[in-house]
Amino acid sequence: MSVYAISDLHLSGNNPKPMDIFGASWANYMEEIAADWHSKVKQDDIVLIAGDISWAMTLSDACADLARIGRLPGHKVLIRGNHDYWWKAIGAVRGALSPHTYAVQNDCLRIGNVLVCGSRGWTTPESTGGQTAEDKKIYAREIQRFKLSLAAMQKARTESDKVVAMIHYPPFNSRFESSPFTELFQEYGVHAVVYGHLHGNPGRLCPVKEKGGVCYYLSSCDLVKNKLVPVWE
Repeated sequence: MSVYAISDLHLSGNNPKPMDIFGASWANYMEEIAADWHSKVKQDDIVLIAGDISWAMTLSDACADLARIGRLPGHKVLIRGNHDYWWKAIGAVRGALSPHTYAVQNDCLRIGNVLVCGSRGWTTPESTGGQTAEDKKIYAREIQRFKLSLAAMQKARTESDKVVAMIHYPPFNSRFESSPFTELFQEYGVHAVVYGHLHGNPGRLCPVKEKGGVCYYLSSCDLVKNKLVPVWE
């Protein structure tokens, strides 16, 4: 069983939004992703989609985009991104998904010997500070949500399991300094972390980063040349 990652698909099936206005890397990007996906992914493989899935504002409008993902091979695992305004009640989201497509939100999912946990996260502050009171509140809440997810993982974990965490926002700042998120991943013995959110900023571009024994994989599609990122093959 192989595990791949991609994020920030920004689909817009019901109300098409041209993405190439954001740069040449977005021209025909979904066709490129789909071609690469079909060339790599077998039915038993896993593809982690780390947020910003659809531009839709409501779940009903997002259904076309979710169905498009559902038609792709493999087990698809989704988390919410900052632009996924359609993602409200988790039960309703899960009810709209195709077979072999799953949503993780502050909990843990087992597929074979792979345990997937995740939450959206929030912007990690720079060492110079700069967080607003609202940012601090949301950041603290997301840390607690990840604790719930990791605790659920720990209860389900066996010695042979591989553990991957999904978070939409980078779990560290631009200097890749430690944060409460990275400390949690290290404490709970997470093997790999998949994140996205970043676009067009070469200063933050580090496709694979090892930190404290944990491997971090950037998966924003435009920064990984619209190809699935191999986590475990």
